[in-house]
Amino acid sequence: MTPNSDARTGYRRGLAVAVAAVALAVSAGTAIAGSCPAGQAGENLISSGPNAPVGVTDEVIGQIDVSAQIPEIPGHLLRTRMLVVQPGGVVPFHSHAMRPALIYMLEGEMSEFSSTCIVPIVHRAGEIAEETVGVAHWWQNTGSVPARLLSSDIVPSPDDASMM
Repeated sequence: MTPNSDARTGYRRGLAVAVAAVALAVSAGTAIAGSCPAGQAGENLISSGPNAPVGVTDEVIGQIDVSAQIPEIPGHLLRTRMLVVQPGGVVPFHSHAMRPALIYMLEGEMSEFSSTCIVPIVHRAGEIAEETVGVAHWWQNTGSVPARLLSSDIVPSPDDASMM
């Protein structure tokens, strides 16, 4: 085998392990959330929302320079953050153009006000929300306890590493 084929084989094995881990997590009771209630999907003409975080702590707990791993994706970071949102707290309006993300709800409950759903989407502990191209939204802790969540996203450049 050549060094390049060894690298491709290692990459494929790593990808297979990641897919298996996600499948195991889902089969172990993790729910994929982030979908609109039945009959409520549709364009919500929200073009803005709160423009600053309220009652949110946002800590980067790990990140990888993706371009060092996959040269075809220059200038991108894969990062994971811990967010704690106090009751009534707000993650401000933002878009996911060029910034896909997965949000895992550890504790609490959040309501998402999304451009793709006519009504708020409720996210609860143990669920994963998918944030993809075409989504613009903001979140609010409408519960009575702090919400803790992990956010893993691909950030277009190191200069954007503070994006919500």
